[in-house]
Amino acid sequence: MEKPTKNTARPWLLVALAALVALSFYQLSETKEQRLELTAAEFRKAVAGGAVKEPISRIIDHDEGVTYLEGELTAAPDPSEGEDAKPHLKKFKVNLVPGENEKLMNELLDRGIKVKVKTQAKALSPLAMNILFFAGTMFLLYWFIGRRMTGEGGPFGMGKSRAKMLTGKEEKRRVTFSDVAGIDEAKEEVQEIVEFLKEPSAFQKLGGRIPKGVLLVGPPGTGKTLLARAIAGEAQVPFFAISGSDFEEMFVGVGASRMRDMFAEAKKRSPCIIFIDEIDSIGMKRSGAGALTGAHSYEQTLNTMLVEMDGFDANEGVIVIAATNRPDTLDAALLRPGRFDRQVVIDLPTLKGREEILALHGRKIKFADDADIKRVARGTPGFSGADLANLLNEAALMSVRKKLDAVDMATLDEARDKILWGRERKSAGYSKRDREITAWHESGHAILQLLLKNTDPLHKVTIIPRGRALGATMSLPERDILNRSKAHFLDELSVLCGGRIAEKLFTGDISTGAAQDIAQATDTARKMVCSYGMSERFGFQAFREQNSFSAAELPPAFSEETSREIDAEVSKLVSEAYKRAEKLIMHNRDKLETLAKALLDKETMDGRDVEELLGIHHEEPRESTEEEP
Repeated sequence: MEKPTKNTARPWLLVALAALVALSFYQLSETKEQRLELTAAEFRKAVAGGAVKEPISRIIDHDEGVTYLEGELTAAPDPSEGEDAKPHLKKFKVNLVPGENEKLMNELLDRGIKVKVKTQAKALSPLAMNILFFAGTMFLLYWFIGRRMTGEGGPFGMGKSRAKMLTGKEEKRRVTFSDVAGIDEAKEEVQEIVEFLKEPSAFQKLGGRIPKGVLLVGPPGTGKTLLARAIAGEAQVPFFAISGSDFEEMFVGVGASRMRDMFAEAKKRSPCIIFIDEIDSIGMKRSGAGALTGAHSYEQTLNTMLVEMDGFDANEGVIVIAATNRPDTLDAALLRPGRFDRQVVIDLPTLKGREEILALHGRKIKFADDADIKRVARGTPGFSGADLANLLNEAALMSVRKKLDAVDMATLDEARDKILWGRERKSAGYSKRDREITAWHESGHAILQLLLKNTDPLHKVTIIPRGRALGATMSLPERDILNRSKAHFLDELSVLCGGRIAEKLFTGDISTGAAQDIAQATDTARKMVCSYGMSERFGFQAFREQNSFSAAELPPAFSEETSREIDAEVSKLVSEAYKRAEKLIMHNRDKLETLAKALLDKETMDGRDVEELLGIHHEEPRESTEEEP
């Protein structure tokens, strides 16, 4: 990483000026301690009484043309302080007149009192101190506030770019495409950018123009930042990395100044790459209610970026790569040709991609003979690359705690379950009654998970607390699900109702244990009606929920009458699912009781063991799935 050159003259000048202003302010604001003004007679009386402390100073002030004595004497107690008041030292001053001067000094010498002679130093006049203080204050105000944040950076480099620059040639920190796995299509899309950075003349001969901006879109943890670094590593060009939040500042204009400075530095080192992570923090839409929420603070930064990417000045050789997981919030001007011409979608990895990612991150991990990476990949649909790396790291840490020589398959499964559902809390103490209720509750979920055909396979059932739940019924698809059917959601609603039904069947009462199930069921039913068009009443329609920040400026999503009908349809879906689940559980009450007793004994049971115990084998769900390689 290159270190920017620093101008050391200005900081020292600023420090010196600040010191002078502080000194003048101190001298102006210093209050002289109140001293006793004594006459010559009073002074003689104090000396005779032994109240004067030695030594005494004789001050000769040439500026004022006077001579006086000063020192300390023991003053009488102050009556206002009460009976406990004690004598205290106080400074005094005695002005000397020419006639009394020598006489008083001789009396002091006769008594053996030491007298020190001092000459008053010549000080700046009050007018000069006022001028210095005023000029220094004005300069500091100009330095901090008066200056607009120009390309020079403003005070203390506030407007300088915070982008970190990597040369792209450092072998220890260099990232290449071989370090990126699971996103082959995305790597192919950005390959031509690497070729352009290596040999721009080949494109210019044919009149081609490389995209000036590439927008990487995808969920968190899918490798957007890693891919950008790999592009720079492959092309071996300078790489400027910065986050969108680094442009935000309380002073208006700082973000725009940092943006200009960053592009100016990049142009000096072209060809190069600028990577802006989380660009949605500065690239939000400028229209709508955003203006009512303080959008002006980032609009200047956005406008500057638009001009720098495709304005009047040529910007050849500088490629901007940005990453976001909220592309719908970006301003339309950012996405037009000439700016972010190309959008590269980096989605969650497929089964084959997960295998590649696990193999890549597992190169430094020692696996046991029974560890099967392909099985782990099949059991982790929906995991991002970061999730998979975290899974392997958790498994390695667990193996160390268990004092194992290598990471085995059981530890890999335990690490996956911990990431998905939380860590087991075996130390959480709860009563026998609570354990029984939890066993029946989870048995109700598990029974329906096996009986209904359009649900995911049952993975595990446990009454050991995990996370914030007292128990868990875990389902896990064995392959990637590309879409979900209405039948799946209806069966899922019934499974969610199973815990409350079984619990009520055992206790004759209901508890708060089903709170999360109720919330999830209500949310699923509302999405079926409002988003997926799976309602018989509304059919092929979608209804936007009024929960976005721009809802204040947009027309209502639907009328109050339609809102009531939506609520009724959601209630109908949940009620029908509950009745269906209740009927199935009543017909299989003996199996429910058998599973509950087994859970009280074993606490945790694998899905295949539950199938063997109950004699129910779950059929393959009829979903549109991705074929295994």
